[in-house]
Amino acid sequence: MSLRIIKSAITAEQTDDAHLARLLLLLYQRSDKKCDAVNGITKLAKMDFLLRYPKYLQRVVDNKFKRPFEVVRQSYEEDTVESRMIRFRYGPWDHRYRRWIGLLLAKGMVATYVEGRTVYVKLTNKGKLIAKRFSESDDFKDLSLRSSQVERAVGAMSGTALKDKIYEVVPELSGMVWGQEIDI
Repeated sequence: MSLRIIKSAITAEQTDDAHLARLLLLLYQRSDKKCDAVNGITKLAKMDFLLRYPKYLQRVVDNKFKRPFEVVRQSYEEDTVESRMIRFRYGPWDHRYRRWIGLLLAKGMVATYVEGRTVYVKLTNKGKLIAKRFSESDDFKDLSLRSSQVERAVGAMSGTALKDKIYEVVPELSGMVWGQEIDI
């Protein structure tokens, strides 16, 4: 692995910008759907898990589709991720989701609303414009394509069904201790 890739991974982990861009791209895939909001922060986290860990997204695709497609990923993503997630009670999690959603909300890029006990997150018009620019950028090409694949594979699933599918295809999560970092 090159020093450039290692430095890039460290920088991505330490700044919010890369995470915000990734979430914008993920939410952008829903922006033209009938239900353009992700229903729940935990569901957003599970979708983001599959975006961050393409190896596990490939497992979902292989398990779910009669004609699986090849997940967009680079060779360096086989043994590294730009930032790790931890094993949490309801699946993969990163403690910064509420912060990131708050930052996107403060910047006017997302709107949130609550129905029952569920927080819905969706892009605003400003967020759509920025996410569209990212999706058209060469720097975000792979991430944008993989975001589309995540939406195609699991976007219509409920949060519970998605959790169950992740535990089915990534059984090693079940044996992990809460708070333990998830390896590639």
